[in-house]
Amino acid sequence: MQYRRLGQSGIKVSEIALGSWLTYGTVTEKSVGEACVHKAYELGINHFDCANAYGSEPHAAERFLNEALAPFSRDSYVLTSKAFWPVGTGPNDRGLSRKHLINQVDQSLKALGTDYLDIFYCHRYDPGTEVEEVLEALDDLVTQGKILYAGISEWPIAKITEAIKLTAVHRFHKIRASQPVYNMFNRYIESGVLPVCEDNGIGLVVFSPLAQGMLTGKYRRGQALPEGSRATTARVSGFITHMLNDTMFSRVEALEGVAKELNLSLSQLALAWVLRQSAIASALIGASRPEQIEENVGAVGVTLSDETLKQVEAILG
Repeated sequence: MQYRRLGQSGIKVSEIALGSWLTYGTVTEKSVGEACVHKAYELGINHFDCANAYGSEPHAAERFLNEALAPFSRDSYVLTSKAFWPVGTGPNDRGLSRKHLINQVDQSLKALGTDYLDIFYCHRYDPGTEVEEVLEALDDLVTQGKILYAGISEWPIAKITEAIKLTAVHRFHKIRASQPVYNMFNRYIESGVLPVCEDNGIGLVVFSPLAQGMLTGKYRRGQALPEGSRATTARVSGFITHMLNDTMFSRVEALEGVAKELNLSLSQLALAWVLRQSAIASALIGASRPEQIEENVGAVGVTLSDETLKQVEAILG
């Protein structure tokens, strides 16, 4: 495993991070989920990502991680959580108000069985709460020691810029992490989010680096959807089914050819391509089987040549 600094912070995170969305605290059998977490730790992954809304009910995935990580020293890994999405039916059970953030950090700490979160993300931008209120609450949480670093996820570039300016004006603790989507098929961050974060010392932890499984090769032209895959899961099928067309299949098949020339799997090529960006600290994967983690970790240390990158660009168009 190799490790990178999270932006200009002092903390180092593994280049591959293990996430919990759609897997832990939901459909994955508990023993299998624990085997995944333990395999990740064994392979050097020190970065475990979660959120209050993950799992079959609020904080379910956090409670799972609490048990799965119990055998390991708390100071040996980086633990994250998030808040924004609804966790109840009340008017203050969602969003980024000071009330909700303070309450949800406390609930997450309880569920995770820890005194602090290494990184706490605002899971989305909340148009119903002023950015200054959000930043002040995050600053207080850092000062209290409940979170070590504050982060954001999928915020619009204008709001990221506003937050950076307000942080400087009020001398708040700086935002140190940003978690956007990024993969070969979704590159929107390259034109704004990535350079702004890099210029301001904000480390990127990107999710969906394998495009919801499209970049694993599991979905094949003319073949039935794999049973139990995300494309067959009602809650999230929309994230993948729009990519199941001839154009995308042709790109995947061509990318598989490039990967084969390099003795890599398609997923390893896709992860190495993501990690070519120095501003990206971690690529966040999901796994329902330990062997998936072993394969993905194989991307660590892979350097893609300029020729290979040109091949990929030509395929992606």
